[in-house]
Amino acid sequence: MLPTYTGIAVYTDKEKFQKVDFTDIAKGKISYPKKSDDGWIALLQHYFLSAWLPANNTPREFYTRRLDNGLYAAGVIVPLGTIAPGASGSLTVPLYAGPQEQDKLSQLAPGLELTIDYGWLTVIAAPLFWVLAAIYKLVGNWGWAIMGLTLLLKLAFFPLSAASYKSMAKMRVLTPKLVKLKETYGDDKQRLNQEMMAMYKREKVNPLGGCLPVLVQIPVFIALYWVLLGTVEMRNAPWLGWITDLSVKDPYYVLPLIMGATMFIQTKLNPTPPDPIQAKVMLFMPIVFTFMFLWFPAGLVLYWTVNNILSIAQQWQITRLVEAGQSK
Repeated sequence: MLPTYTGIAVYTDKEKFQKVDFTDIAKGKISYPKKSDDGWIALLQHYFLSAWLPANNTPREFYTRRLDNGLYAAGVIVPLGTIAPGASGSLTVPLYAGPQEQDKLSQLAPGLELTIDYGWLTVIAAPLFWVLAAIYKLVGNWGWAIMGLTLLLKLAFFPLSAASYKSMAKMRVLTPKLVKLKETYGDDKQRLNQEMMAMYKREKVNPLGGCLPVLVQIPVFIALYWVLLGTVEMRNAPWLGWITDLSVKDPYYVLPLIMGATMFIQTKLNPTPPDPIQAKVMLFMPIVFTFMFLWFPAGLVLYWTVNNILSIAQQWQITRLVEAGQSK
């Protein structure tokens, strides 16, 4: 359910960072540059990597091959050069094998920090990790750092979230009228849609107003998801009490259950869909997400739970104000 990249990566100044899947090697589909005067080759897995790092401005040849028993190899060939008769020569090529710690990798070789798998949203995920690491330096705990970053993101998106929740609050007020329209024109779909559009126009409500601001935020939250999933600093990092490792599931499933409860409360704050089937689906979603999150890393569940709690507070306040204004 949480796939991270396991395979080979090659980097050169010209071609930049390239992943080489094991399946492509087996099929003979080789697209990476084989010869270069710079760059490195590495084997990657979740949290860790090993990489050959020859010095720049020296020729090298990268290779990959399939071995027996489902194993694969990756390496680099560096020429020693001509050795005069009676003389000796030596060659040193650094090998890094260890965790994907971003601040250290960037100092070892150009582009080596790209081995941290943030998916296709690296351009957003990398700054998010920088902010998360900065908060960690202040609080000294990755759990509190996750909560601090979640709060900063909520503040950054406050205007968008407010617009979304205001639109949902207006739709919540209109729900009884929409139900009445459906009872009146349920057999005439065209007339029902016309009456609904007229009501939205009369009440100055955009039925999509609650969705569009949320869509803008989705890439940021997906990027943060990959940051929390791929950051080796979370490995064996405690938060408090029973949470002794933010990179693995909550051993007692407390956080997922709290997260599910917050999702249920959010569902109750949202406008009830006029369609009974849709309404039942919306009520069933917290159960589905709770079941999924039982096996998610505790750091991810903590982020989602805190984000839900902050969203509930904001949405409740806006809904209360909108409903109070409508009742006057």
